[in-house]
Amino acid sequence: MTTKKHYWNEYQKEIADDKYFYERSCIRQTFFPGSETAFLRMIKEELGKDILDVENQHTCTGIGFYTDIVPLETTMTIVARLLSLMTEAGYENYVPSCVTSFGVFSEIVDLWEHQPAMLEKARKILYDTTGRTFELPKNIAHPSDIIYKFREELKEKMRYRLVNRFTGKPLRVVEHIGCHYAKIFPDKGVGKAEFPHVLAGMIESWGGEVIDYPERRHCCGFGFRQYVVRANRGYSVANSKKKFESMQPYEPDFVVANCPGCTMFMDKWQYTIAEMEHKTFDKNGYGIPVLT
Repeated sequence: MTTKKHYWNEYQKEIADDKYFYERSCIRQTFFPGSETAFLRMIKEELGKDILDVENQHTCTGIGFYTDIVPLETTMTIVARLLSLMTEAGYENYVPSCVTSFGVFSEIVDLWEHQPAMLEKARKILYDTTGRTFELPKNIAHPSDIIYKFREELKEKMRYRLVNRFTGKPLRVVEHIGCHYAKIFPDKGVGKAEFPHVLAGMIESWGGEVIDYPERRHCCGFGFRQYVVRANRGYSVANSKKKFESMQPYEPDFVVANCPGCTMFMDKWQYTIAEMEHKTFDKNGYGIPVLT
């Protein structure tokens, strides 16, 4: 038992307890603004934590960076400016709302830690162009990390559990982990790439049943270049269709994803497939709800 516990400890990550600097998501605040509002309310009002949400933010360049449109130096400078807002406010724990941003910040900070010359280059570019300075964050945590960390405290405050009120049985939930959360730097996510537990842990704690299905770890279909280039969009929708065909026999009540891009595409492509093929993946013909 001791050996097993020690082994699982290697799959944990440090998640700061309080005083968070929040970076908004381009996709989440545009398509799912209620998600960001609800998260901030839970952290501030339900948990009583200090989380700062400032106005003068901007994109992290994540989509452009991962489609090889935005150069590395540009992304480094953008990351540096966002970190300068955190530093200016006196915070050290960075919370990027988007999984793509989480991947960008994890990657750039890791690069700077291993190549100090690149860090100094970013400092110089930022200071020469804006007069701003920054420090590296002590902790980078995605909102799903924080909710996972405090899942038991939130459970005590919930009015409803993940239980079907008609049958009394647990709701059947598909969890989808964004690629840039667990796959780029596995040690940055709860459970790493092999056993990502950040969403499954919430579902189980709150009374739901996690569905395991063959394409559980398959890409949502976004794929960046697979969508940004119009001629490639067939690859994008085909990947989403593959996932839904795989989960359909298990009759999930809903899908939850920690990446807003994944949520958008798994929702968007269900509608597209319904229009193209007159096919839905639930029993009632409405499609499977996708939450973020």
